[in-house]
Amino acid sequence: MLPEPLLRLGLTGSYQVHEAPVLLVPDARAHQLFLGFSAAAIQDRARGIFVAETPVWQDGVATTLAGLHDIDDEVVIPAQSVENPGGLAGVIWIVDRLLGPGGCPWDQAQTHQSLTRHLIEESHELIEAIESGDLHGLQEELGDVLLQPVLHAQMQDRDGAFNTDEVAKELVDKLVRRHPHVFGDSAAKTEAEVLSQWDRIKAAEKEGEVLASRLAGVPRSLPSLLRAYDVSKRAARAGFEWQDAEGVWAKLDEECRELRAAWASGDADATASEIGDLLFTVVNLARWANVEPESALRLMVDRFTARFQAMERVAGKPLEELTPQEWDDLWVAAKNSSSL
Repeated sequence: MLPEPLLRLGLTGSYQVHEAPVLLVPDARAHQLFLGFSAAAIQDRARGIFVAETPVWQDGVATTLAGLHDIDDEVVIPAQSVENPGGLAGVIWIVDRLLGPGGCPWDQAQTHQSLTRHLIEESHELIEAIESGDLHGLQEELGDVLLQPVLHAQMQDRDGAFNTDEVAKELVDKLVRRHPHVFGDSAAKTEAEVLSQWDRIKAAEKEGEVLASRLAGVPRSLPSLLRAYDVSKRAARAGFEWQDAEGVWAKLDEECRELRAAWASGDADATASEIGDLLFTVVNLARWANVEPESALRLMVDRFTARFQAMERVAGKPLEELTPQEWDDLWVAAKNSSSL
């Protein structure tokens, strides 16, 4: 149902309501209804969006934006355009319409916390599109992921904090500041030099702050394998590192021996601890091989799943009835398949 002031003026279509004390960013593609704001506040917020001669209705009387007089009452600015601007600006336009009065009840009910699972789900769907080589899916999923930070930022804009433009500005400033080899006179030429320089710049930015640890910035909510990889990389960049890959291989052999000993002892806690040590060592080995272990394991599970399903299709009898030799023959056949 359109607000009464718009109905009285015969205005239909999209609208945006600003009710004191929350003054949103006006959208020139929707009718604007201001309730309880001074003329100066409306003029200031509308600057750069509407021209001074834009037709305005103040308490039902026609005037212009520049002609508003300083009385707190209802002000209506009719929509100046009906076209979505497209691109990133169009995404922000859509999100503001969804979140604002007359928008979508589901979007309006969301919080930063309730949207967390959607960010995780959309990120995983994007990863699947990347790993499958699906370019159309990649484009679609990138859009779904892009929507999430815009939603979070425009929710804050609605609540009077910051908006997507301010988030983008902070990001641009950070990228320029941390890439002096591109935008300044630094001479970092290798990946290792760039990472070392990044850490120095980041530390300088936080000078004066009490830093708990070089590892404090690794989120505990990351998948354990990815978290282990990030912790390993940060520790190595700080100097906690083997001298060469042979040292990692030796550590792997050591952890295998310790796991066997713990297993043989029947100590469940010690066995769990040693399995953790072994997995972390494998993560370090992956780092030395320039392999991201989370992706490597995910792809391996995909291969295993495809091969197992291929065995199911050709087994000819219930899997539980297969002999060890039949299992082995089916696995070799599936593994040798060019598609798997």
